[in-house]
Amino acid sequence: MYRLILRLLPQPGCAMLYTLPCMHRSWRLWAAAVLSAALLELPFPLAGPLPAWRTVFAWFGLVPLLCAVLSAAVAGRPHSLRRSFLLGYLCGFLWYMGNCYWVRNTMMRYGDMPLFAPTLLLIGFSLVLGLYCGFFGLGIQLLRQASGSTRLALVFAPVLWTALDLAAARITSVPWDQLGYSQVDNALVTQIAPWTGVYGISFVLVAVNALIAGGLLLECCRGKHCPGNWLANRRVWGISGAVLLMVCGAGVTIAPPRPAPTATAVLIQPNLNVGDDNPWIGAVWGRHIAQFVNLAGETCKGYIAGIPQTGAPRRQIPCPENPAPPALVVWPESPAPFFQDDPRLQQAMRWIAQAIQAPLVVGGIGTDLSPQNETWSEYNSAMIFNSKGKMVGRYDKIHLVPFGEYVPFAKLLSFAHKLTGRVGKFDRGTLRNAFLVDGRRYGIFICYEDVFGAEVRQFARNGAEVFVNISDDGWYGDTSAPWQHLNMARMRAIENRRWLLRDTNNGVTAVIDPYGRVRESIPRHKVDALPAEFGYSDKMTFYTEHGDVFAWLCALLSLGTAGWAGSKLLAG
Repeated sequence: MYRLILRLLPQPGCAMLYTLPCMHRSWRLWAAAVLSAALLELPFPLAGPLPAWRTVFAWFGLVPLLCAVLSAAVAGRPHSLRRSFLLGYLCGFLWYMGNCYWVRNTMMRYGDMPLFAPTLLLIGFSLVLGLYCGFFGLGIQLLRQASGSTRLALVFAPVLWTALDLAAARITSVPWDQLGYSQVDNALVTQIAPWTGVYGISFVLVAVNALIAGGLLLECCRGKHCPGNWLANRRVWGISGAVLLMVCGAGVTIAPPRPAPTATAVLIQPNLNVGDDNPWIGAVWGRHIAQFVNLAGETCKGYIAGIPQTGAPRRQIPCPENPAPPALVVWPESPAPFFQDDPRLQQAMRWIAQAIQAPLVVGGIGTDLSPQNETWSEYNSAMIFNSKGKMVGRYDKIHLVPFGEYVPFAKLLSFAHKLTGRVGKFDRGTLRNAFLVDGRRYGIFICYEDVFGAEVRQFARNGAEVFVNISDDGWYGDTSAPWQHLNMARMRAIENRRWLLRDTNNGVTAVIDPYGRVRESIPRHKVDALPAEFGYSDKMTFYTEHGDVFAWLCALLSLGTAGWAGSKLLAG
């Protein structure tokens, strides 16, 4: 790997940066950006669970791009700012094309789109989100030119990257697979998350990448002033980066604490076909409800003691002579025709709750009548029923999926409804309440909402002692998306030190402990139920209390630095 980067880079000379005798060989710079995109694909799930050994690529995958942007071949040329932006943009575009290839698959299968529209959609998606990486390349080159210091630009790199991650979450609202998620299995590095959220992990990763890049870019210090000027010594940078890589990378071999569970829930996985309309007319309704009852009663059975498809061992929950009813039974977000105002649903939930003597959380469609204009609003909801079958609460999804559950700028983008007949028209919820059920408080959120750490933490801040995430990942098929989604949900458990019950339509249905470990799961694509052993906690982490303080500090520092660098270049 080291030799490959060296071959792509300019050869060393006398200056602080490597110089290149044949400056016209700019293909090496573009090849380095492409190499970074490829390396950064590897520490994320590609089509199944992520093997722990692949997470190491996150610690040096950004090195080729950093070296390309800050090399003399860029710095010494006219329009170097533009070239730096384009190098970063190429890397970001290719990374999103590879990491989010499932966007095309999903739209092709379920979007009712014209033949080439899904591919064009993926390209457009990647062109927009790739801009963040382009701004990263531009920002570090801007500071290098304004300050004349490559070292300062490298120090600035993790700050700027973290700020751009925050922008991806707050501006375009697609913080999918940010770099820090690659380390969800690293028990050493994830200790940062309860303080900074996933952003702190991304910061550390980019800092190590910058140290290694400094070891490649900076000329060895020579002369009598060398010992004191340690920041100019590439050996110091390179060795520091290598040591941190080895120490932090070894965190995947450390076992995190293992808190003991104190309660049991049943997570139902109905495995309904998301491509079909499911009206459940006549006897079909009764058959599905009977299946609901049978699955809800499965508190003593086998499960996978880890993540599916990883070779994790199977375990068995012993069945006592008189088993206690579960603390909760959960039905996921799914295409089941569960409408709040349907008398069949209300009657069925009373019957089920009383039969199993347990409260229910049921994914369905919530409805409200607006008294102002006498129109009905529909929500993607989780309905909460107590053990007597009475509805005692409802959570309405707040963060809807654009072009899936609503069309943003509907008047401007009215053509979107012509491209796909499956765009939903849901209204947004407004409250992130923690629901009191049998003396315990649950924070319930739906599907895509679990990728927003700043939003999920509010449930814990409002009193939730355990998280419940209901999701329908059936849209993704057997792509990387269900596994990527699982890892992001795991990070929410780590940030808030909460157990997380993740119930999905067709997998991955799992119990996640407060350290992000998947304790129990069931196979994907099967009608099944998971007897989920979990616990409660009311402790508050710094991140739960204060949110993205670290990321906002990086954003403010980035804006101030960019403003200073830009004004200096304009003045010069």
